Amino acid sequence: MVTVSGVLVFFVVFLLSIQFLKLQWMRRGLPPGPTPYPFFGNLLEMNFRIHHEHLKKMAKIHGNIFTLWLADIPAVVLQGFQAVKEGLTVHAEDVAGRPLISTFQMLTHGNGVMFSNGHIWKQQRRFGLTTMRKMGVGRKEQECRLQEEVCNLVEYLQNMKGKPLDPTMPVVHTVANVIFLVIFGHGFSRDDEDFHRLIESTDTLAEFLNSTFFFAYELSPWFASYFLSPFKKVMSCTDFMKALVAKEIESHKAKGRKDENQYFIDYYLDKIHKTKGDADATYDEENLIQTIFDLFVAGTETTATTLRWALLYMVLYPDVQEKVQKELDAVLGCSRVISYEDRKKLPYTNAVVHEIQRYSNILLIALPRQSVKDTELLGYRIPKNTIILSNIDSVLSDPEKWETPNQFNPGHFLDKDGNFVNREAFLPFAIGHRVCMGELLARMELFIFFSTLLQAFRFTLPEGVKEVNTKFVFGATMKPPPYKLCAIPR
Repeated sequence: MVTVSGVLVFFVVFLLSIQFLKLQWMRRGLPPGPTPYPFFGNLLEMNFRIHHEHLKKMAKIHGNIFTLWLADIPAVVLQGFQAVKEGLTVHAEDVAGRPLISTFQMLTHGNGVMFSNGHIWKQQRRFGLTTMRKMGVGRKEQECRLQEEVCNLVEYLQNMKGKPLDPTMPVVHTVANVIFLVIFGHGFSRDDEDFHRLIESTDTLAEFLNSTFFFAYELSPWFASYFLSPFKKVMSCTDFMKALVAKEIESHKAKGRKDENQYFIDYYLDKIHKTKGDADATYDEENLIQTIFDLFVAGTETTATTLRWALLYMVLYPDVQEKVQKELDAVLGCSRVISYEDRKKLPYTNAVVHEIQRYSNILLIALPRQSVKDTELLGYRIPKNTIILSNIDSVLSDPEKWETPNQFNPGHFLDKDGNFVNREAFLPFAIGHRVCMGELLARMELFIFFSTLLQAFRFTLPEGVKEVNTKFVFGATMKPPPYKLCAIPR
């Protein structure tokens, strides 16, 4: 006699079998990869995280282009410099989209510049790039702002009188204020409660975006929304950040329009006014809030994290620190204000800054792309709306492109005569149509901040500390674990 439980088991097995066969059918023509299973795809064997070490192992089995399945969604992975370069540049327009997955849609509603697509993305990005040029980003005007902010950081560290400190908040505050000045025209004090909550919210969001809870939301948005506290925390942080931006917008609107715009928010509000009634325009307050949100998160998180690694490496490699300081002293002296143009006279210092970016490799996996039409990647047919993941770690540590990929070696960026050399595999800002739009500002910040700090201080471990943990904290960006150092005035 057939029981009810027997029928249910048969029905479940039947559905799983259908789903399994469907996945195998969908794999046809895509790059090879591990076998996907019903409901989870390859998420179980990935431990619900897209980790660069997992990708490295899979590439050894399946090659430098392979397919992972995030539940029933295929994601094509590009591994190594050649695959990433060709995959993102040969048909750059075809792979310039962002995945329309539930999390990104929930966080941004398709607005802004980081996770938008199509007409909205093109207009918002074009406006952002044009406005930053008008504001002098990359020119002397912006450089003066950077020099003022790093001078404030130097003063703060001098007041510590060489006592042990965690550099995280001082560094984050300095970098964040650069973005605030560009966008709002003012910074925040170190003691401001909104500032501290803003940084905590950014950290929470960055931690969530490459976590188990991210994929749990993708598998079941309804369940995650009601029962997962980390997701509720992310929503609370996002609401706070957007409310803070909305408050700034109201403040600028209350001041009224000026004859000449000064800051990003003013340029955007002016653009909204000028395009009112234009059906083709995507300029509105929702897009303004999201664009500011994107610029702040991207501009603060990446640069501040890289600078934290920079100070840690100087403590760990005192010979490198000493050599940088000797070059700074010989070329610029001990008190001259440092400009971005000085990098051309400081080849070793410039090489160290680049090697810090290469070796720390804070992104590991670039923000996901998506094919906007049927296209071809490295000989494989890629259907429209396929996710594309670029393993930046495999580029910055590609043994075919770097002499000592697993060592901190500024010589990677120097020729035999000690002159600085660019390397084609240096892609910390990614490549193609979605390359970081704040790349120039980030390069200026890193060079000026790093050089100024080493000109002013010798960084050491606190007395009695012999070892420091250098294993990164896994998240959307790879942060160093908490550490303390002493900034000894020179």
